[in-house]
Amino acid sequence: MLLVVTVLLAVFTLFALFGGNADPSSSTALAMLVYVLPLLILGNVVMFLVWLVQRRWHWLLIPGLTLLCCIRYAGTLYNPGWSFKGNASQSGLRIASYNVACFGREVSGFKAQDILQEMREQSIDVLCIQEYYDQSGEMLNSDRYKDYFAYMAQGRGDMVIYSRYPILQTEKIDFGKTNNSAMWADINVDGTTIRVFNVHLQTTGVNGSLHQVSKRQQQGELVERNAVLKLIFDVYTYEMARRARQAEQVAKAINETELPVIVCGDFNDVPYSYVYETVLGDKLIDGFRECGKGLMYTFMKNKNVGLRIDYIFHDDHFKGEAYYKKEINYSDHYPVFMILAL
Repeated sequence: MLLVVTVLLAVFTLFALFGGNADPSSSTALAMLVYVLPLLILGNVVMFLVWLVQRRWHWLLIPGLTLLCCIRYAGTLYNPGWSFKGNASQSGLRIASYNVACFGREVSGFKAQDILQEMREQSIDVLCIQEYYDQSGEMLNSDRYKDYFAYMAQGRGDMVIYSRYPILQTEKIDFGKTNNSAMWADINVDGTTIRVFNVHLQTTGVNGSLHQVSKRQQQGELVERNAVLKLIFDVYTYEMARRARQAEQVAKAINETELPVIVCGDFNDVPYSYVYETVLGDKLIDGFRECGKGLMYTFMKNKNVGLRIDYIFHDDHFKGEAYYKKEINYSDHYPVFMILAL
């Protein structure tokens, strides 16, 4: 039985490692295996220890070799920090990406001010915000931010890029009938023009499905558990396919760009997924894998489950010096920061 479990874990893990290359529209099952890959890796670790204790060296090879194949994936979640530079150069370009959840739509403006103060303390040069909300009582948030960020580019809906360097031009990337979108801005950094992408890909739809079920239950309707699970699965796979198409649209715009590129955003998807692999492509570098340190998660579903769905990528025109997050509680996301040498 242990041998059967070992082999099955190895097989499913290896299939999951290819999930990032599987289009969710045509290979849904394979694409969704990515989401249980951490559990599969943990299972392989357990079986490795079991065979190690029993000194069954030949069976030990199965989980051992499987775990070796998972090293690249593990590096997207945890980085021992061998390349981390605690004292980054002061001349580096400082980038931040933050899904601010509309600042909680508060009328006082305190959250927006506190977030701005955090950006000041981190000496951020370019800030990409998703789920931006400008109205805040009697004063616009953009008016609050302009004293520090002299330049601003507004995308569709909730997208904005703030910059301390001049913004030369900007363009929206329209995803159609959805609240999600992307944009880019060309920024002149000390004579070098770079293109910064701000991306907010399709949400999972799970919260909306649960809200729909809750509303039906409040109206006295009996909703069976199987029906709830089917609804969540159908919505999730539908939105996953939409997110994949959006990622392809963003990747096309990146590949057509001849300027140095930085990509920031909330992808609403985990590392090694089709979306992650599509946007990253052959042109970009994941900042966390390059110079991050420790365990990286940027979205807290609850106190026990953290996901990495917010990213900063760049091309080889830049060299990463530091990549980190700040656990500040102004949103259900954490801001991600990166220092880049030009």
